[in-house]
Order: sequence, then structure tokens, then C-alpha cells
Amino acid sequence: MTDLTPAPDAPVGLLDPPAQLDAVRTDALETGAPAGSEWPPGPRRGHVARFVRGKESDAPWVRPALIALLAATAVLYLWDLGASGWANSFYSAAVQAGTKSWKAFFFGSSDSSNFITVDKPPAFLWPMEVSARIFGLNSWSVLAPQALEGVATVGLVYLSVRRWFSAQAALLGAAVVALTPVAAMMFRYNNPDAMLALLLTGALYATIRGLERAQTKWLVLAGTLVGFGFITKMMQAFLIIPVMAVVYLLAAPTGWWRRVWQVAVMGVSVLVAAGWWVAAVALTPAADRPYVGGSQNNSILNLIFGYNGFGRLTGNESGSVGGGRVAGSMWGPSGLTRLFNSEFGNMMSWLLPGALLMGAVLIGITIRARRTDRERAALLLWGGSLVCTGLVISLAQGIIHPYYTVALAAPLGGLVGIATMGLWQRRESWAGRIGLAAGLAATVVWSYLLLGRTADWFPALRPFVAVVGSLGVVAILALPLLRSVPKLAIGLVAALGLGAALAAPLFSTVATAATPHNGAIPSVTPTSAGGQGGPGGGFPGGGPGGGFRRAFGGGFPGGGFPGGGFPGTSTGTGGFPGGRFPGGGFPGGGFPGGAAPSFGGGAGARRAFGGGAGGGFLSSSRSNPALNKLLQADAGRFTWAAATVNSNNAAGYQLGSGEPVMAIGGFNGTDPAPTLAQFEKHVSEGKIHYFISGSGGFGGGGGPGGGSTSDDASQITSWVESHYTAETVGGVTVYDLSS
Repeated sequence: MTDLTPAPDAPVGLLDPPAQLDAVRTDALETGAPAGSEWPPGPRRGHVARFVRGKESDAPWVRPALIALLAATAVLYLWDLGASGWANSFYSAAVQAGTKSWKAFFFGSSDSSNFITVDKPPAFLWPMEVSARIFGLNSWSVLAPQALEGVATVGLVYLSVRRWFSAQAALLGAAVVALTPVAAMMFRYNNPDAMLALLLTGALYATIRGLERAQTKWLVLAGTLVGFGFITKMMQAFLIIPVMAVVYLLAAPTGWWRRVWQVAVMGVSVLVAAGWWVAAVALTPAADRPYVGGSQNNSILNLIFGYNGFGRLTGNESGSVGGGRVAGSMWGPSGLTRLFNSEFGNMMSWLLPGALLMGAVLIGITIRARRTDRERAALLLWGGSLVCTGLVISLAQGIIHPYYTVALAAPLGGLVGIATMGLWQRRESWAGRIGLAAGLAATVVWSYLLLGRTADWFPALRPFVAVVGSLGVVAILALPLLRSVPKLAIGLVAALGLGAALAAPLFSTVATAATPHNGAIPSVTPTSAGGQGGPGGGFPGGGPGGGFRRAFGGGFPGGGFPGGGFPGTSTGTGGFPGGRFPGGGFPGGGFPGGAAPSFGGGAGARRAFGGGAGGGFLSSSRSNPALNKLLQADAGRFTWAAATVNSNNAAGYQLGSGEPVMAIGGFNGTDPAPTLAQFEKHVSEGKIHYFISGSGGFGGGGGPGGGSTSDDASQITSWVESHYTAETVGGVTVYDLSS
């Protein structure tokens, strides 16, 4: 027999005495109804009325509140979604390819002629490609699936917390996810992280269901979702497996050996769900599939264990873009405080100190509870996932981008909801009040410090958080003195505490959603000095053409670029004048002398990753009508309308013309595909029409981040320049390889 943590929401609520958390409700366990509910069923209603009202066991406000939260999240994630254009053109080009070729769909090819894949598995592309096949290829059909994945993630957090806890805890946890700035950014973007966050949240939900009655089927589902997370973003999906296994072994209501067997079954389901696609790629002859982008030997296993695997942890990534280091990593300082530094801090850390503190206090309170105690199990599951994933991101020496922290949004929301309401139910005790007050104080202090990094961004917000938060801390500690006016006490604590804790992330989330984003490394608004910035964040003047820019006349300092636009891209919404970052790039790819500069600061990164005339390593190329017309002419006679170095260069031309463009060297320009001999063979066979010159990429033999890189791209560029005549079309240098 296991305990079921009460979920008092109808007719009990915030005003009721603290719950008896050690009560056992076997009737609720059998029926699935929340414990503490005594509401009698009323007259049978229509389908719509029943949907809006929700379960009879819930208070009348619960379902409408959930509907309102999900609707608001949908508006936040979908509003003006097309302003970002193609967003990350690298992946949008792959979506385009998948709409034209089922082979490209399955393998995740960058072009419909299937020369090379993107440097990730393709599962995250499939919803976008299905959407684009149904609704046509456009910004909305590409980006809307991620927005819906975000709404689903918020809903799953609610359902997960609601299984064992009150509606208040579930709504708070879901709201925290929706109001996490990096979530608002990535659920409006076409990187793989949105799908990964949804799948891992689903895995945590399935684990919770498995813990209720020790049912193996739920562990199989949890493992399957993690496995599909692997074919979304490879080994990052595995970071929560140790937490899921340990919590289940600790808290599942069954015998030890059955728990061990069930965890083993979960592991097998992970391998099957992840392995079928890997096996299909590995067993397909290289001549019958595209080159595995990101690998150095056309091997999916090299990609798994190298560039997308252990290389991310050690920094030893063959074919990577490394070279320079900043306090341990070329992608900024690594260490236990990484999530709080100038690059990562504004992404999701607003509530992180308070959440960890409250979670630790509540775990301490429940440490002596029975083995199967659900409250402690939930804290360990959500908190463990948050800590485990956060530590890996913090300590990794390889390529780690700040937006990876979207994987922390759901665990953070779950922990905040459970810990906040768990301590609130213990408000009669000093431990409960001190835990709540300390959590709010930590949140207020950290928000005050974060806002200080961007002091000119809504300057009134900083003193508001400090004053209101301080009053909230005092109100929590003074609760025993307010027993004679309970409604006033509850209203005061809720208004002050939630207002102070959520004000800064709310403003940042809305500002981030109102700012269009482009390129490979988007950033939230505001972006503090020293952050990586990137299109859509980090520069004075506000987001390009964004809703807040129009509303406030100039946008938010710290978000977007002066003038409100990114002139010159094929979508009209992204890039820099001339299709490159200020300062250009390095001709032929690579860094002078084979060493990369420091990328800890935003300006250095933007200069280093500039794109020259043809685009850039992290920014898409800029197509134009004249060039599009040239590439489309006689395109049917060729396998590829053009070839150019690196995938972002190829993406802009491919999206602009609608014709396949070979991405020499893949994403970084460092993959040995094709070799010079292979390229010459393709040209002699009449498979490539044009070569488009452009800076960007690292295919010049420079920038080895602890591993070797290919210089095939530089050799090919030199060969073309020495054998063919250049012409300029719309400001872009082109070589006709058929002449």
C-alpha cells in the first residue's frame, strides 16, 4: 500500500488549514480522483459544458483556469510567428528538402538531392515536414509545430504535477514553464530543442504514472519517449535516464527485484526506440544514402559518440569549430556557475536559486517519510532532472549554447509548483514559512542582480521586484500574526510573492516572444553585456519590426538591432546588410593561423562567424531575384543547381530558389564531403551547375576544437577559382561549372 499526497482543491483551497500529508487514501488511488474531494456529481451536462467544467471532483475554477493558461500560452507562442522568417535557415532548408524527397525526409538531408544530412537526427524535422507538405512551405508551416509542442509541454507539466498534487501546484508549475524566456524563444523556433523538451517532459509524466502502481507499460512508454528524444538530439536526451531509474528504484511500490527488472525493461525500450533509426542508417550502403553530416568518416556512430556525444562533454570534437577557449571552453566560461553567467543567466535562471532552495528544504522535511512517499519521489524526479541536466550543461567543455537550457524549463516548473505548495501546506510550521520566505528572498535577490546587468531595460522593474519581494518575505514570516484576517493574509502573500517572483520572467518572456529571431544561436530579451547576443537579442534598438517595437517606438534595449530590421535577407526579416555579420568572415573558411578567437563576448562571436558576401557560418546567405532566376534556369538538367561552402550558405540560396544546393563540408564546412576528387567527378558528370563563392565556415583547416578538420572545402574553392571564370549576379560571385 502506498500513500497518496492529498490534492486539496475542491472544496478546500489556499485558505484551508495545512493538509495532513501522511494520510493514505486508497479510494482515491483506485478511482484516480484527487484526494480530499467531496464534491457530489451534478446533473449531466453537454459535451462542451463538461469540457469547460472538467471533472466533478475538481473545483469549478480548475478547468477554466487550465484552459485560460493553455490559450494564453498558445497566443504567446503563435502570435506574429511569421516575423522570424525562416528562423534557423539551416533546418528550414532541410524541411524544404523533406517536402520534396521521402529519402531526405527519412535521413534528414539538407537538400532534396540528398548530398549531406543536417548534423542532428531527423525526428524533430518530421512534424515540420508533414506540416509543410500539408500547408505548403512557409514560415508558419515550419514554426507552428514547435509552438504547439510548447503548448503541449506546458499541458504535460500540469498533468504530471496534478497526478499527485493540488491544482494550484499544477497551474503554478505549468505557468512557470510558459513564462520561462528561453521556452518562449525556442518554442517559436525550429531548432530540435522544442521537440526534445516535449519528449523528455512526456517521459517524466510516464515515469510518474509508472510509480503509482508499479506498471511496466508506463516505463516502456517513458523509455520510448527518451529513445525518440535520442533521434531528436542524440545524447542530450539520455541525461534524465539516471534520475528516472534511481527514483523508480527508490520509490516504486513493489519489490526490489521487480523494480530492477522494470528499469531494465525501460532501458531496452530506450535502445529499441533510439536504435531502429540508427541501425537503418548504419546498414544502408553509403552510396544509397546522404553523407552523415557532422561526422568525419560518414558514420552515424562517429556522429553519436563524437560531435554530438562525448565531444560535447570533453571539447574533443572532430570537425568542430573550436580552437579558442574562455576559462575552459570556447563557448564561454564553464563551471558550476555557468547557468548564472552573462550568457546563460537571462535564459531561465530567474527562479532557479529559489526553486533549488525550496526543493532542498522540502526534501529535508520529507527525508524520514516512507520509502514510497510520493511527495519526496516527485521532488527527486523533477529536482533531479533539473540538477542533472543543469550540471552537464554547466560543466561541458564542448559546444554548448545558452538556448540548450530550454530542457530545464519543465523540471524547473515542476519543482517550483510542488515545492511552493508543499511548503505552503506547512505554513503553520517555522520550517514551512522559512522555506517559503528563503525561496522568495533568493528569487528576489537574483532577479535584482540579473536586472542590474541590463539596467536600461525597463528600469522601473528592478526596484519593483526589490520592494514587492521584500514585503512578500515579511508577509510570509508574519503569517501567524495574520490569522484573524486569513483572506487578507492569503491575498497579500499571493500578490506580493507571485508578483515579485514572476514579474521579471514575465516581462522577459513577452519581450522575447515579440522579437523576431534568426540564425543559429538565438538569444532572449534582454541580453546582458558579454552575452552571445545574436539576431533577435542583445543589441540596442529593439526587435526588428516586432510588436513591442511598434508599441513602444524603439523596442527594448537589449533586444534586436538598431533600426528595427535585418535588411537584405530573402525573407526580409533576418540577417545583416549584405547577408553577413559586421566585420565579414575569413576567406576560404577557417581562422588565420588555425586558431579561433574567444567567443565569450557577443561582438567577437559575431565578427568571427561573419559570412562574407555569401552569408556565414551562423547566418544564412542572402539570395536575390537575379540569382534565384539563374539557379532555376535549366535546374532540371542538374542534380544540384549549385554548390557552396557550408550549410548556412547553401540554405539561403536553396530556400530562395527552391532548387537543391550542395552544402560542401556540411554545417561547419569541415566535413570531408565531398573531397576534391569527388567534386571534380560530379562536375565532369554534369551534376553541378554553379559554384557560389562565399566566406564563412571553417573548412580552411583552421579551428580544430581538439579534433581534426578537413580542408577539402578550401581545396575545392581554390580549384574552382583557378579553372572557371567568375561572374557577379546580384552582388554574389558565381562560377558556371557547365561552361
